[in-house]
Amino acid sequence: MQESEKTSIRIEAKNLDFYYGYTKALHGINMSIRDCSVTSLIGPSGCGKSTFLRCINRMNDEIPLTRHTGGVTLDGQDIYARGVSVVDLRKRIGMVFQRANPFPMSIYDNIAYGPRIHGESNKIRIDEIVIRSLQQAALWDEVKHVLRKSALELSGGQQQRLCIARVLAVEPEVILMDEPCSALDPNSTHHIEELIAELKERYTIIIVTHNMQQAARVSDETAFFLRGEMVEMGATSRVFTEPNDQRTDDYIHGRFG
Repeated sequence: MQESEKTSIRIEAKNLDFYYGYTKALHGINMSIRDCSVTSLIGPSGCGKSTFLRCINRMNDEIPLTRHTGGVTLDGQDIYARGVSVVDLRKRIGMVFQRANPFPMSIYDNIAYGPRIHGESNKIRIDEIVIRSLQQAALWDEVKHVLRKSALELSGGQQQRLCIARVLAVEPEVILMDEPCSALDPNSTHHIEELIAELKERYTIIIVTHNMQQAARVSDETAFFLRGEMVEMGATSRVFTEPNDQRTDDYIHGRFG
């Protein structure tokens, strides 16, 4: 995959340590993530990928007895600084989870939910947001005649694209994806990967995946995590063919993990 010509840094982690109680889950993570790019986080289960992802939009704040040292910045601003609104942060940094989690309401209301809670009440404006978001998520043509249908009646792949549309509806700058295709069939996975390629023209995307082929297909850069450390990060083509660390090579070629 060709690297984006845009090189501005959107997110940066600086000496980030993270703890669950007395257990240190992340060790001195330093990482810069470029604007309008796709970054894959790879590594065996329990290596810290998802923990790091949740640090970026402070989802870990919801877990008791967690703490961090170091920092994470979005456009140069410390997201953990005093006075930062977590609600506003999560509007700017949306998240798509491993399993589709549509709300038990209509397709339309799933998309309209975010804009409404952020203060949008104009029906025409909400209609426009719903249409645009479903189009961006490559779902509009499949659901435009059944917008009042329950979202729970959609297929698994459609539900995951609906969840992506729900994130897009609040106009984020960054999209976090935690194993977004792990529960999907190959055809639905293909749809999501095509969508990621389209969305990176407008959004910064960070994806956790166990699928090495997927990481190679969709990402511009790849970071390899092991035991809470980021072993190395670089252009995906380089990391997969000429890694700097033997542990990266061993993982990519299935010698552990």
